[in-house]
Amino acid sequence: MVKHRNSSRSIISYSSSIARFFSIKAISLYLIFVFAFTIWVLVFSSRNIQTDDDHTKHQQQHRDLIDSESFPPPYLPPRKNLQKPNENTQLWTPPFSFGLHSCVKPTPKYKDFSESDHYITVRSNGGLNQMRTGIADIVAVAHIMNATLVIPELDKRSFWQDSSVFSDIFDEEHFIKSLRRDVKVIKKLPKEVESLPRARKHFTSWSSVGYYEEMNHLWKEYKVIHVAKSDSRLANNDLPIDVQRLRCRVLYRGLRFSPAIESLGQKLVERLKLHAGRYIALHLRYEKDMLAFTGCTYGLTDAESEELRVMRESTSHWKIKSINSTEQREEGLCPLTPKEVGIFLKGLGYSQSTVIYIAAGEIYGGDDRLSELKSRFPNLVFKETLAGKEELKGFTGHATKTAALDYIISVESDVFVPSHSGNMARAVEGHRRFLGHRRTITPDRKGLVKLFGKMERGQLKEGPKLSNFVNQMHKDRQGAPRRRKGPTQGIKGRARFRTEEAFYENPYPECICSSKEHKEP
Repeated sequence: MVKHRNSSRSIISYSSSIARFFSIKAISLYLIFVFAFTIWVLVFSSRNIQTDDDHTKHQQQHRDLIDSESFPPPYLPPRKNLQKPNENTQLWTPPFSFGLHSCVKPTPKYKDFSESDHYITVRSNGGLNQMRTGIADIVAVAHIMNATLVIPELDKRSFWQDSSVFSDIFDEEHFIKSLRRDVKVIKKLPKEVESLPRARKHFTSWSSVGYYEEMNHLWKEYKVIHVAKSDSRLANNDLPIDVQRLRCRVLYRGLRFSPAIESLGQKLVERLKLHAGRYIALHLRYEKDMLAFTGCTYGLTDAESEELRVMRESTSHWKIKSINSTEQREEGLCPLTPKEVGIFLKGLGYSQSTVIYIAAGEIYGGDDRLSELKSRFPNLVFKETLAGKEELKGFTGHATKTAALDYIISVESDVFVPSHSGNMARAVEGHRRFLGHRRTITPDRKGLVKLFGKMERGQLKEGPKLSNFVNQMHKDRQGAPRRRKGPTQGIKGRARFRTEEAFYENPYPECICSSKEHKEP
C-alpha cells in the first residue's frame, strides 16, 4: 500500500515536471511566434502604406485632370451610369476596315526638291480647316513649280477676325523640318528679294499638274509669285499619286498644331475618356454665320430671320444674297437644328446617358435653342466645362485656336457626327478615315427632313418605327471604307468639280492602302 502511494506520488511528480517543461516551451514558442508575426505585420503594413501612397498619388493625378474647377457643376454628368451596359456596342465600334492602312511614303519615282531662287508667298483664306487644306495644296504647288515656300500668312479678315499668325496655330519648326525633302520652307523672303516686283496670281481652282507646269513661264519675269487664295488650288482627282501623297503628308504629318494647342487638346481628350469612357463629338454647326450664309431660317423667329438676312446682305464676299430657306431645307442643304440632332441620335439607338462633346462656337439662340437636344441627351459637354479659365486664357478671342481644340477632340472621339457638311466636317472625316476608318456618322439631311416633316404632320412619332427608318437610311453612312466619289452624272465642264467628293474628305485610294502593301510605321 505504501509502495503504491509512493509510486503514485512519483508519477504525479513526473507528470508535473513534464507539464511544467512543456508549459515553459509552449510559452517560449508562443512568444517567438507573436514576435515574428508582429515583425511580419509591420513589414506588410509599411508596404501597404507605400502602395497606398502610390495609389493616392495616381488618384491625385487623375483628379488633377478632372478637378472640380475644370468640371464645374451642373454641366458635367455623374461618373456612374454614363452608358447602359446593354447598349448596342456596334454603335461605338469602328466599322470593319478590311486591313486598310494609311500610306504616304513617296514612290521610287518621286523627285526631291532642288534648290531654287524662285519663291511663293501665300495668304491663306477662310477658317481653320479651309486654311489647313489650302496650305497642303500650296505646298504641293510649290513642289510642282520647284519654288521655295514662305511660311503662309493666315486669314485675319474672315468672319472670325482672328489675329493669330502661323506659329500661334501650328508647330512652325516641325512644319519646316518634316517637309525638307518635299519643298524648302523659309520664314521670310531674303532681303535681296523683298523689294523685287511680284506676280500676283489667283490660281484657278481644282487645277491639274499641267496647269501649274504652264505657270512656270512666270519665272521668266518674276522671282516671287504671290498667291491671293490657297483653298482648292488642286483637283480632287486625276493627279499623280506622289502629288496626292504629298498633300496627305502635309495635312496629317506636317501641319501639326502648336505645342500649346496640342497639349491642351490631348489633355481634354484624356479628361473626357477618363470621365465618360467613350463619347460622341458633335460638330453642331448652328452658329450665326453658318445660318446666315446658307439662308436657313427654319424654326427661327421673324426677328432672327431678319438679322441673318441683314448679315448675309452686308457680307461682301458671300455672293448669293437671295435664298429660299424652304428649298434649301428640302434639298438637305441646311444644318440640322439641335432638336433634329437629338431626334436623329436617339433614333440611331444612343442612350440618354451618352456623353456628347459639342464641337462648335456660340450656338445661335443659346441655351434655349439647345434645350430640345439637352432634354434627350442631358450629358452635353463644352470646352468651357472641360477646361479651367486659366487653361483657356490664351484661347479667348482666337476662334482659330478654339477650332483647333474642337478638331483634336473630334478626331480622337469614339464617334463623330457633323450636323452639316462644312470644311471641318470634311476634314475630320478624312482624317478619321486616314487613321483607320473611325466611326463617323454623316446624317442624310435630305432624307431626315422628310421624316421630320411626317413627324410635324402627326404621321410619325419617336419610337421603334422612326428608329428603324433612321437606321436603314444610315447603314452605309458610318465611315466604312469606300473609294472617293466622283462628279455627279450629267454635269459637265468645271461645274462638275463642285459635285465631287473632296480629296481631303476621303483620301482613299491614294493615301489609304490595302493589307497587301507594306504597312508604314
